[in-house]
Amino acid sequence: MKTIIFYVVAALCLLASKLSAQETFEDRVHIIAKNMDQITKEQKDSLKIEVDNVNQLLEKGDITAAEAEKRKKEFAEKRARNIEERVATEEQKLSELVKDKVDGKIATEKRKHKFSFSYQKGDNVEDKTKNDTVKQYSFKRTTSQFVFALGINRLVANDKIDQHNFKDRSDFYEWGLTFNTRIFKNNNLLHAKYGLSLQYNNLRPENDRIFTTTDDGQTVLAESGRDLKLSRFRYVNLVVPVHLEFDFTPKKMNGDKTYFPTHQGFRIGLGGYAGFNVKEKQITKYSEDGRNVKHKEKGDYNVNDFVYGVSAYIGYGEISLYAKYDLQPVFANNAVDQNNLSLGIRFDMN
Repeated sequence: MKTIIFYVVAALCLLASKLSAQETFEDRVHIIAKNMDQITKEQKDSLKIEVDNVNQLLEKGDITAAEAEKRKKEFAEKRARNIEERVATEEQKLSELVKDKVDGKIATEKRKHKFSFSYQKGDNVEDKTKNDTVKQYSFKRTTSQFVFALGINRLVANDKIDQHNFKDRSDFYEWGLTFNTRIFKNNNLLHAKYGLSLQYNNLRPENDRIFTTTDDGQTVLAESGRDLKLSRFRYVNLVVPVHLEFDFTPKKMNGDKTYFPTHQGFRIGLGGYAGFNVKEKQITKYSEDGRNVKHKEKGDYNVNDFVYGVSAYIGYGEISLYAKYDLQPVFANNAVDQNNLSLGIRFDMN
């Protein structure tokens, strides 16, 4: 409950201070977002080069088709691990940034410039205000945003939230790319928002327990027999989110032309997502014979291969309160369905 309150308070503080601190705070958020995007691009480019090299060896007959597939799989797993570890570092930076903002450690004064710019792809025009501030606006109906969200996870069983088996620090984070299309040509209220996201869901069992599979294929919590410093189960879903977004940013005029800015007023999004599970693993940390041990175990924990759910967000500008709920149970063969509920903060950055 304390964690939920923290995220709600954090979001409200960010929304309330947006007009006075938007440039300073959002500049730092954009840097983190850019770093995440660059990490993914670098690793994908490296993987492409590695796969091309394997294909060349295969064409020359230096390796067999089986060996080629094995090497490609190893390279893909290595690059996926690199992305996960480096993105997790950036996610921690963003989490600390939010906490610093709530604690008042980030200056709220706007930086003074003679000119400031707001950019979106499209045919741009300039509009000089009384303060000689120049702004650029887009006339395109479709824009793109980098999306990042983080918050807490809870399992729901028999229509009740499990508040006993998991720690408050069970969390999630999500990042991806979305496209935002204005539905009506001359009305800015309704938008179709769609894209591709990776959802990282973490469950942290209480009382030194871990997840294990039984002989009949169920996934249950069991005593680890150790004094655990960390017990974390993570499963990652690749999903396609689709939302109907109500954007209350009013349309504006520039001379005799009308433009439709987005993410500058209150927004509400209602929709859902569907996709599939790409990875699952369990991480434990403990002390043994005076040594700190970290153990990672990948395997089949019977997480459902496919996932679908509903989601919604409400906020101001680029920052929103965010909720998602998996209609598909987390585990495929359990006698009691356990569905994941996530609550947190969402950033949609142009």
